[in-house]
Amino acid sequence: MAGKGLRSLNEAMRGLSLASQTSRPLPAVSIPSICRRSMATEAPVANITRSVTDAWEPLTSVPLTIYSFPSLEPQSLESWSPKHLYLPLRRDILHLAVVYEGDKTRQGTASSKTRWEVAGSHRKMGPQKGTGRARRGTRQSPLLRGGGKSFGPKPRDFSTKLNRKVYDLAWRTALSYRYRRGELIVTEDGLDLPLPDEFLQLASKRQLAREVEDGFVRKYAGEILAALKWDRKFGRTTFITEDKRPNLFTSMEAASRDGRALELEDVDVKDLLETGRLVIERSALREMIKAHQSDLVSKIFINGRRNPIPRGEVLVSP
Repeated sequence: MAGKGLRSLNEAMRGLSLASQTSRPLPAVSIPSICRRSMATEAPVANITRSVTDAWEPLTSVPLTIYSFPSLEPQSLESWSPKHLYLPLRRDILHLAVVYEGDKTRQGTASSKTRWEVAGSHRKMGPQKGTGRARRGTRQSPLLRGGGKSFGPKPRDFSTKLNRKVYDLAWRTALSYRYRRGELIVTEDGLDLPLPDEFLQLASKRQLAREVEDGFVRKYAGEILAALKWDRKFGRTTFITEDKRPNLFTSMEAASRDGRALELEDVDVKDLLETGRLVIERSALREMIKAHQSDLVSKIFINGRRNPIPRGEVLVSP
């Protein structure tokens, strides 16, 4: 067997030597220049990145116009940080904040009695056998009418936890969303709805019925909001003030279908997203940003104080 394999190998080697002697050289084939390529690529590369020599200038401030109400005449122009009013939209963070607020406001006071809390005797109602009917325990059994409830609700706390920095970021994200869409109107301090002097004089003397006063205020406030295109046809309006203003809050209670008024301490992230636009006075906006910038306050102390991000620097004023 070994000799047969050796002879086959020798015959194959002789065949290869004969084939190499009788073969002719192949003609030279010219390669087109379009197919030639050097070691380094020569294909043009699209300019999708900026040059390293170009200076990158990020957005350092955004303008904010301060208006007078209800004339909406521009009064001043302020410069705010993009981290306050120009953040990108984050639906996930807004959802976390709204769910956190909803869970926190649930009362959790629902309560039902178990079979051990229902009043009455706990004696067995009938014999175990011999009656031909089903076995019956005490009258407090959940199977009987008037008995206890199995696995019923008990008072509990529905509130959940959310990182404070995430919650503060949700506040500024909601304000930035309104600012980008042009739905954030900032007014001067002392935001209030001026009512006619004649009406105020009659109302102070109690010469008008309550229904007449409410009807006039409802119509007056509705006409002002309709003229500004802030009524229910355009999604209603939320007014936010630092403290309660009698004329504004009374008018919005009467014309609740067109808008509402809230104090700063009663505002949540959900309130910033519900209606068509926000009308906030300048001091309320400053306090809102000041209370919700925990993730922006620097940990570096300069001259014994932390270096916060500036907010509301006046650029143009009358």
